[in-house]
Amino acid sequence: MPDASMRPRSTKRPLKIGPRLFRLARLSLLAAVPLCAQTGRSPSQIGPPPRKITVDAARPLGPHTQVPLVSIGAGRAAEGLRPDWQAQLATLQSQIGFHYLRFHGILSDEMGLYTEAPDGTPSYHFEKIDQLYDLLLADHIRPFVELTFMPKALASGTQTIFWYSANVTPPKDMGKWQALIRALTQHWIDRYGAPEVQSWFFEVWNEPDYPAFFAGTMQDYLRLYRATVQAIRQVCPTCRVGGPATSSPHEKQFLDFLARTHTPADFLSTHTYGVLKQGSDSRGRIGAPLDPSPDAIAGPIRAARQEIDHSPFPTLPLHVTEWSSSYLPDDPFHDQYTSAPYLLDRIRQSAPYAASLSYWIFTDIFEERGPQTLPFYGGFGLLTVQGIRKPSFFAYKFLSQLGPTDLTTTDPADQSWVTQTEGPRPALQVLLWDYTPIPPPQGEIDQTFYKREIPSTPTAPIDLTIEHLAPGRYTLTLYRIGYLQNDPYTAYLRMGSPVTLTPQQLKELQSNSTGAPISSRTIIINKGAPFHQVLPMRQNDVVFLTLTLAK
Repeated sequence: MPDASMRPRSTKRPLKIGPRLFRLARLSLLAAVPLCAQTGRSPSQIGPPPRKITVDAARPLGPHTQVPLVSIGAGRAAEGLRPDWQAQLATLQSQIGFHYLRFHGILSDEMGLYTEAPDGTPSYHFEKIDQLYDLLLADHIRPFVELTFMPKALASGTQTIFWYSANVTPPKDMGKWQALIRALTQHWIDRYGAPEVQSWFFEVWNEPDYPAFFAGTMQDYLRLYRATVQAIRQVCPTCRVGGPATSSPHEKQFLDFLARTHTPADFLSTHTYGVLKQGSDSRGRIGAPLDPSPDAIAGPIRAARQEIDHSPFPTLPLHVTEWSSSYLPDDPFHDQYTSAPYLLDRIRQSAPYAASLSYWIFTDIFEERGPQTLPFYGGFGLLTVQGIRKPSFFAYKFLSQLGPTDLTTTDPADQSWVTQTEGPRPALQVLLWDYTPIPPPQGEIDQTFYKREIPSTPTAPIDLTIEHLAPGRYTLTLYRIGYLQNDPYTAYLRMGSPVTLTPQQLKELQSNSTGAPISSRTIIINKGAPFHQVLPMRQNDVVFLTLTLAK
């Protein structure tokens, strides 16, 4: 939560809302709106009609989904040994709070896990892994263990990927691979206890369908999966193991394999990204354009869920262990204010089909192409390399502040969540957004289009009514994300996009993106009176409103 000193303090007296005052307020509002009959303007000249949302505080809909906050991604294990990475994880957990963290490379040579003597005798070294996992658990986030990449001493070939040369070949000796997996699993049980390790997830490899990530066929991968799950189950029979973590639809092949070979799986995992096919723009620059389809992200996730539902394993959970607007780490859409409503909209549409939606990734400290130094380079993260919180960070922060129970609403756009929290101080949380895709024009790619300022335009205001609130004194707090509102990237562009930030520039950008409320005041709700407010909206605005009953 923002520091109390950052919250604007109201000097106004409490606003008392009773039935008569409510009717007068509506009349005053109508009088203030320039209706076409009063001005002679056509409806097209006064903008779209309000988006009317009515909430019934007396009609709970059911438990609010926890899917968005189950898991989030990070680049690779070795990055987690950096102090700045660790500081950003602490910020993430204190202000949002995810349950699991998934990253590449826990088995890579950078982590010093596996060596062999000249005679081929294996040796295991857990020190760096212990350092990292101890840190995660201290920050109240558990590992979603991705079992990659291949230690070079155990690799069958020399093919690597990324700046840090991760080996992507199958093991040269499946018996030694299984011994390594058994030893690592047993070490974790000895260090953290069986109940803790049984609460983790173990995912076998990453995108084995993509040749750059796995130098073998899908049949090779399925053999690796079977050997791995057998090794883990020998040490921990109730540990949760799954796959195939593919980048394209391979659910049926995996499910058929499980059924045919009687190989166990506790979940199925997949990845999806919201861009059209990678290509080049009219000047030959490589990139990909945003997919404006309303079914981007949700469509592939729904299809995967349906494949599971019609398989011999219809109750198998689906974990989306990577997703984002783009799979390219230099896509400035990640930095733009439009990313916040994009994330909320895609999460809203996808959550019913998945057990988790692990956003890729939480920080721009990410070195697949080498160390990144630019203040904004289009990285995946919710935070920049220097820890500036992007609009996407606040989208997740608002999600984390929603209550445990959904309320019945009427939102024609289906771009909202309204929840309630019961207890000594009951509260309502209202998260509203407008997602209007602004894709690159034909012949242009994200990598060039979103490197410029993208001004927003007014759209339909939200006419919000909350009925059947308990009478009493409430604190009404309002937050916003949008163009020039918690929008550090636009501020950075207006600085001239400096390659290196001065301390003053960094401070200015951080102060530009605090997430502090834009208003906070006390109101009084009388018995039988609804709460009503008209909220001006621009395209791709996000509004978060809380009503908390005072003590």
